[in-house]
Amino acid sequence: MQAVILVAIFVATLAAMELFAYATHRWVMHGPGWFLHASHHRVRAGAFEWNDLYGVIFAVPSIVLIWLGMRGGWGDAATAVGAGIAGYGAIYFGFHDLVVHRRLPHRIVPKSAYFKRIVQAHRLHHVTESKHGAVSFGFLLAPPIDVLGQQLRDSDRARLRAPQRQG
Repeated sequence: MQAVILVAIFVATLAAMELFAYATHRWVMHGPGWFLHASHHRVRAGAFEWNDLYGVIFAVPSIVLIWLGMRGGWGDAATAVGAGIAGYGAIYFGFHDLVVHRRLPHRIVPKSAYFKRIVQAHRLHHVTESKHGAVSFGFLLAPPIDVLGQQLRDSDRARLRAPQRQG
């Protein structure tokens, strides 16, 4: 298969993963999968949280598609889709776990308007401590911050987390 087509499949998969992540986050993690995701809306004690299992769960289709594409005769397109899923996972880990939640020490400070908006949107998502009333379920795309703030103010289901004391 031509490299241009494989790159297009890879990029299309990255884009589709944002839609998949939004839907899964909103209707699974904040629904029947809350038993795992709830740990992510609490202060973490230790290096890991139950929510980390979602990363393992979402890695399985990527690994399977890459393996079947390379060894199972499914072809280059399956490999490109698997790589696209893995690429989204790497971007998500970098932005979400490292930059936003600071799971490893770093000195990255969001400077671009886009980067600041994604970080602020995700922080607004975490002002709720229940599965109801949260805003901003995607990660690479986020509504304007003033829209998210208004959604939180208008929600009758959002149980807002008490402000965290610093230092």
